[in-house]
Amino acid sequence: MMILRTSPPSPFGRKINIAAGVLGLSEQIRIERADTIDPADPVRQQNPLGKIPVLLLDDGTALYDSRVILEYLDHLAGGGRIIPKEPSARFAALRLQALADGILDAAILQVYEGRWRAVEIHEPKWLAHQSDKVSRALTALEADPPGLDAVPHVGQIATACALGYLDFRFDRAWRRVHSRLAAWLDQFESKIPAYAATRVAA
Repeated sequence: MMILRTSPPSPFGRKINIAAGVLGLSEQIRIERADTIDPADPVRQQNPLGKIPVLLLDDGTALYDSRVILEYLDHLAGGGRIIPKEPSARFAALRLQALADGILDAAILQVYEGRWRAVEIHEPKWLAHQSDKVSRALTALEADPPGLDAVPHVGQIATACALGYLDFRFDRAWRRVHSRLAAWLDQFESKIPAYAATRVAA
């Protein structure tokens, strides 16, 4: 059985769990919590970067990061399920995934600024720089919300996880000015049971 090293709040780990659910692979994966802060956690040997998620295969191979793991799961499921084979659809899905992952990177940096630095030494320009990335990306997505395939592709999964993370860490504030995108996420949740099943309470 494969082992997924992750943490419940991780949106990148959530991507893997949702993908496994829609691909019918959840029963082949055991979830094992990882603590990236604990130097004794073997995640630092499994991924030298000490980041999650990490997927441990039956032969001991460790796969990371989430994009590589998603491609592996798609391969296990026969290919072309969550990563389209046709070139234009493939690169559209991968580009959307890159945008959603960029939202997550910028949002997580804002969270880390609050977590690791005392309030009096927060850097407002740095926080604004990251916040602007998220804002521009949300504006682009609001203007042209993603579709929703019967089996969502990696871009749609990543977008749902990015928006879910903003709900979780930023008090759902984005929804007030991005109603089309909020409606898209509500539709994703209604059609993809794995989304609700992987939600972490605030």
